[in-house]
Amino acid sequence: MSDAVFELAEVSYTYPGGAPALRDVTFTVAEGEAVAILGANGSGKSTLLKLLDALYFPTRGKIRAFGVSLEEKLLQDEEWSFCFRRRVGLVFQDPDVQLFLPTVRDEVSFAPAQLGIPRDEVDSRVEEAMEGLGISALADRPPYNLSDGEKKKVAIASVLSLSPDVWLLDEPTASLDPRTADWMVRFLLSLKEHGRTVVIATHDLRTAEIMADKVCVLGEDHWLVAAGATEEILGDNRLLLGTNLIS
Repeated sequence: MSDAVFELAEVSYTYPGGAPALRDVTFTVAEGEAVAILGANGSGKSTLLKLLDALYFPTRGKIRAFGVSLEEKLLQDEEWSFCFRRRVGLVFQDPDVQLFLPTVRDEVSFAPAQLGIPRDEVDSRVEEAMEGLGISALADRPPYNLSDGEKKKVAIASVLSLSPDVWLLDEPTASLDPRTADWMVRFLLSLKEHGRTVVIATHDLRTAEIMADKVCVLGEDHWLVAAGATEEILGDNRLLLGTNLIS
């Protein structure tokens, strides 16, 4: 791990109407690093992932992605935007927010087709992604008729078909049964083993312990209260209690 993928410097975000989501957050994500963003519900974890995915932009402070300042005007450059979207993929907490097309195959093919990847390659990527996640039999099914675990796999396949360098996942084990949650952890570990950069937002300490190299903790007041090696952070019961991560 060497080059920085994301560099955040005193990043704040305020929702329209004035409610704060993040306050002066500073940290770095290195290439090939697995990072867990921990925090209680409402601490700003999901907002932080959306900032890293350039769906939101900081109210104050700066984010650099791949060495370039991540600004709204830059995403208006079609060539740079396509390059960024190919390299960074976001899996939302609720797959129903992410899935909107008539069939699973349509969902998995949508992103690479939109980014101008040749049709033959799109078809190959789609088949590979569905086979890899064990959902080939669902290809012609409407996503809204699937179980929560199946929907989550379709959402992941829709990102996997892009083969991004960076994965952002919001509460990846939320609402999953134990077997599917275990599968999800193994999937995260496989991304890490293949050298992908992985950032998850979660309050699942077990998942963070298994897959994260580094942990960043957001407080309920939206400040970054701690960042460091996973073992160090998760071993600090006073910190976890104070941030409502344990009781």
